[in-house]
Formats: sequence, C-alpha cells, structure tokens
Amino acid sequence: MAPNTTVSDANVDNLSLVLHKAGDMRLEQTPLPSKPGKNEVLLQTQKVGICGSDVHYWVKGGIGHFICKEPMILGHETSAKVVEVGEGVTHLKPGDRVAIEPGVPCRYCVDCKEGAYNLCKGIFFSATPPDNGTLTRYFKHAADYCFKLPDHVSNEEGALMEPLSVAIHACNRAGISGGQKILVLGAGPIGLMSVLVAKAYGATDIGITDINEDRLKLAKQLGATSTFLLSKDMSEAETIAAVHKTLGYHPEAVLECSGATASIRLSIMVCKSGGVVLLIGMGADEVQVPLLSAACREVDIRGVFRYKNSYPKAVNLIASGKIDVKPVISHRFKLEEAHEAFELARSGKGVKIMIDCGLE
Repeated sequence: MAPNTTVSDANVDNLSLVLHKAGDMRLEQTPLPSKPGKNEVLLQTQKVGICGSDVHYWVKGGIGHFICKEPMILGHETSAKVVEVGEGVTHLKPGDRVAIEPGVPCRYCVDCKEGAYNLCKGIFFSATPPDNGTLTRYFKHAADYCFKLPDHVSNEEGALMEPLSVAIHACNRAGISGGQKILVLGAGPIGLMSVLVAKAYGATDIGITDINEDRLKLAKQLGATSTFLLSKDMSEAETIAAVHKTLGYHPEAVLECSGATASIRLSIMVCKSGGVVLLIGMGADEVQVPLLSAACREVDIRGVFRYKNSYPKAVNLIASGKIDVKPVISHRFKLEEAHEAFELARSGKGVKIMIDCGLE
C-alpha cells in the first residue's frame, strides 16, 4: 500500500480472481473490505498456492454439493500481512505476517464443542461456495485463525502451511510414529507433504506411487525410501504384487492421496492385515472397492477432511527446520498472470504453483 493511503480509499487496488461459473474466471476489481470487526483482522494478501479444488471449481463449477451459484473469489492456501486489527485482538499487530487457516467454524455446534471443528456444518471456508477466497489484494479473517510467522519463515512457506496441515491431520489420523513402514499413493502436493510429515514423525520406510516419474524423483529427494511408477499395462493383481516386491514390506499405513478409483482399491489391497488406510484424495462420490477383503483382514478405512489444530504444528515443523516445503514449489506467477497459472495447474505439469498477490 502506498504511503498515506488507507484500504478505504477508492483508488486502492483490490484486484481479485473471481469465478462466475464453470469456465468463466475473471480478474476484476472487487469491493474493498470494511474495517475489521471484533476479533477480526484486515489482511493484505501475500502468497496463495493453487489447490486442485480451485482448478476443479474453475473447470466444473462445483465439487460435490458445493456449487458456485454466485461470483466467488478463488484461493485458500494463503499467507498475508496484517493491515489493521479489530477490537479484542491482542496477539497480532499491523505489519505481522501470518499463515491463514481458511476454515472458521461456528464454534457452537456439537462438532465444534467436541473438538472436531473441521466437521462443522456451519464453517466458513475460503473459496468454498458461497464463501469468498483469498486470491485478492485485501480480505478480512478471524484473528484466531491467523498464525504469526517467525521472521525466518517466508511468505511462500506460510502459504504452504495449508496443504502441510492436511498431511499432518492425515498422519495423526493414521497414527504414524517412529519405526513404521508406510505407503503413500499419489505424489501430488498432498502426497509429497505426507512424505515430509511421515519422515518427521519417524517413519523409517516410506514408499510412494504415481503415474508421473518426475514427481516420484521429487518424492525421493524429499525423503521417500522407495518409489513405484504405476502402469496401465499391469493388471490389479500384478500391480499389488509388484508394489509389495518394490517396497519389500506390506505397509502398516497407506495414505491414498489421488482419489482415483484404481488407487483407492490398491490402497486396501496392499495394506498390511490389521493396518490403516487413510482416504485423503477427493474422487467420485461412489467407487467399487474390495470391502470384504478389508473387513476380513481388519484393515481400518478412515476418512480425512481438511484438518483441525494442525496449523501450530505446521508452523513449528517448518520454523524448526524439521520439514522443508520449499522444493514442492514448481512455478511462480503474479496475480495479474492468474489465468496462465491456472492453465498450467490444469495441465498437470506443475507441482505447487504459487501466486504473488502483493503490491510491492
């Protein structure tokens, strides 16, 4: 922001990436936020990572029962700078840099009171219809869902706290601990983050599969101990046998991060008897799976939806150097180049694509 101007000035740039309907995404000026209310902060967006859900909303206009019926600002993997604080905010001040947890629950329902606030039906979640996201210059957010970044943690790392939090929640749900042997299916951003978290949690053997050899090479750099390139030319039985042979073990926990039906089936069949399968990737509403095999082998199948209480751990893991998320970033764009960035994301050629929304 230029000296001696305020966010209420009519000439302040609030360029935003707005989805109007499937295939119709526009860069346009949107109304500036009002002054922050009680326990709110006004923020200037710094970095935003493109999530697969952002691309899906753009291409399809919705995900499941979340349908874009009114114009909606995209983006939720975000770091920002505090511009102004509202009444009651004591842990932040103007100039602080923060990572944004994009989901703000109602705080009053049974799920919230039981601690499962990620399951709150009344949650505000950035860039989930009808809630606006963060691919904009300025926005407001609940102050207690903003986490201050240490000076040595970059804005890009701050934006990556969101996908890292998904992986933390998944590894917590899987009970991953020291000495375990696990498998990750899918080497996209969440799969790669899961490798990093599992390694930080002490897993000694971390296998990973994908259809993209370059992503598997990156996974190896991040700490995967073995990789397996999936092939359409192999039958399911052949794939199961080949994965076990490559790994040299039957994984105690399998983290399915792709959402593909074939991968979900594989996750159940390769898992060790008595092990745990975590379904992280979002795919079709209904899939055909070998449920009897899971039941007879006492394989637990657990869902993962976003995260809860993961952001403080994400900040600590990055700040302490236990986890380095920077290699996951493959491309960088300015907000003005958002269409180009989204086209690249849709092509599948990037890994984590970062958009700079700052004015500096």
